[in-house]
Amino acid sequence: MKKLVVSCFVIGMAFNANAQNYWKKNAGKTAKVFLTNAKTNEKMVDKGTVKFEKFGQPKETDACIFVDPDFKYQKLIGIGGAITDASAETFYKMPKAKQKEILEAYYGKNGLGYTVVRTNMNSCDFSSDSYTYVQENDNSLKSFNVSHDEKYKIPMIKEAQKSIGKDFTFYFSPWSPPAWMKSNKSMLKGGRLENAFYQTWADYYVKFIKEYEKRGINVWGLTVQNEPMATQTWESCIYSAEEEGDFLKNNLGPTLWKNGFKDKKVMIWDHNRDLIYQRATTTLSDPETSKYAHGIGYHWYETWNNKTQLFDNLIETQRAFPDKFLAFTEGCKEQFDMSKIYDVSLGELYGKNMINDFNKGTALWTDWNVLLDETGGPNHVGNFCFAPIIADTKTGKVHYTYEYYYVGHVSKFIKPNAQRIGSSSNRFALTSTTFMNENGQLVTVIMNDTDTDIDTNLWIEGMSAKLSAPAHSIQTVIL
Repeated sequence: MKKLVVSCFVIGMAFNANAQNYWKKNAGKTAKVFLTNAKTNEKMVDKGTVKFEKFGQPKETDACIFVDPDFKYQKLIGIGGAITDASAETFYKMPKAKQKEILEAYYGKNGLGYTVVRTNMNSCDFSSDSYTYVQENDNSLKSFNVSHDEKYKIPMIKEAQKSIGKDFTFYFSPWSPPAWMKSNKSMLKGGRLENAFYQTWADYYVKFIKEYEKRGINVWGLTVQNEPMATQTWESCIYSAEEEGDFLKNNLGPTLWKNGFKDKKVMIWDHNRDLIYQRATTTLSDPETSKYAHGIGYHWYETWNNKTQLFDNLIETQRAFPDKFLAFTEGCKEQFDMSKIYDVSLGELYGKNMINDFNKGTALWTDWNVLLDETGGPNHVGNFCFAPIIADTKTGKVHYTYEYYYVGHVSKFIKPNAQRIGSSSNRFALTSTTFMNENGQLVTVIMNDTDTDIDTNLWIEGMSAKLSAPAHSIQTVIL
């Protein structure tokens, strides 16, 4: 395979120390390298260490990624995935030993370091059927109970919580209110929340939080509505930007605060990057609405082929609302095909999105289902999708896709409260992001999704470590 010679990564160091002084003090130090390489079938393999030696001014012909420690941006809230009905049902269909393996793979000390869990309030497409927590027409919500979730979802969430410990970050999203609250009298196929039920629906969120916290699951946050501009064949509900703002300002926000939940992190939008700027600038234009919102959530489904994501929309949104955090709340590869679960393109989809999302200001990153079965479900409307781990409930085998490893190159090594450092690339072939952990570790993730191997140099203040970025690979360099 053809090689391109000498690419450089210019990396700055330290939160408080001058980078140049750091390197004068640490010249000759080594960094650890972990590599996933599709060609050699290596998966997050420890490649040992690389040593830094003197290296002068990079040439214009050198491909470089520049990182400057003088420019510090968002801190990481956390990385994780959703425990849906489908994930939990699949989990408990597996043998006990495999359940333990899956928990360790995500949340254990040797796993991916997941700290974030999202779940659905009421049913979603990745449920075996449609359900709510109240009886029909119970406007007082006296019948509210979450016994449905106690069979699968709550037990799995609690297992994840136990493994994660103090960094456990849990939030939820509704796909649809009960049918009797909606204009189309169905949980499916869009429809709108009737004005008469705005307050009842706001009270519903509070009931949900109280019931989960009564069971020891601390709720960190919530989104107002999953995909509020999508009329889906499954559970869905439509809000315009103004309608979402009105509901948050007049009902949901005040109701949360009145019940002692002012600290719960409310995220608006929770849909694609294409409209994120318009939604944020419209919904949050009223200060009385904005005060109830902490973050702006988004998904990656703005294009069917997932090749022309609108990452720059994130930058504009962050500039407009520097006091709100950006949260990637959902993404997956659709149209499940069991024969393609070992395709490296699945991992590269994740790598491209994660690296670019973080470089554009994202502070929270949440994958969709953490686990699905051999059909890409269960899913009550046939919307079968991929997940990082596929569990074959017929054979008991656990399959780890490239999604799992590509996410892991970020989540395993970059910890909550790590701070992103400013960076840029002068070549399309190499995508990279850099964070500094609280303990001072510098973590750089480098992805090459081209067909060409690239010889590289990790270049820091006149010091360089020689690296190789094989075709279709991702690596993490830790100093």
